[in-house]
Amino acid sequence: MRKVVSGLFISLDGVVESPDQWQFEFDEEMGAAVTEALETTDTVLLGRVTYTEWAGYWPNVTSGEDAGFANWINDSPKYVASTTLDNADDWANSTLIKGDLAAAVERLKAGEGKGISVAGSPGLVRSLLAQDLLDELVLLIHPVIAGEGRKKLFADDAPLKRLELVNARPTSSGVVIATYRPVR
Repeated sequence: MRKVVSGLFISLDGVVESPDQWQFEFDEEMGAAVTEALETTDTVLLGRVTYTEWAGYWPNVTSGEDAGFANWINDSPKYVASTTLDNADDWANSTLIKGDLAAAVERLKAGEGKGISVAGSPGLVRSLLAQDLLDELVLLIHPVIAGEGRKKLFADDAPLKRLELVNARPTSSGVVIATYRPVR
């Protein structure tokens, strides 16, 4: 069965919104972790906000240092979780999940292929965790306080959810790459 894995950049104060405004430049170890994630997945899950933002950006990237990721994500099948979108026609290889999210994710997990990556989409990550659909949560924890009212991964009143640490390694820039699995 395929795994659903989320990888997020996160600050020490739990912020995941707008990492481009507070994250460090990629060090070699972070690049290797992202490359490994791309090599082990071939399907992408997106929430509405991330889909809307990325559909207007990634199809237009054809050169430069981000071209490799752009090619990967543009060519990958993408499934969009949204109750407000009418379609996902703005980006090639995108399908809107209609109906029950859990049933759709279970069908994807039972299908053929590599892993399934949740790209960005912290709201979707929270939903997948709550429904026991997320298999791994990889956090690239940056030694920075992002603050300034930005959105955090989990609200202060989030319900208890136990996770186990399966791997943690610091990078040369001080980022800690921590992999967690939900305790079931």
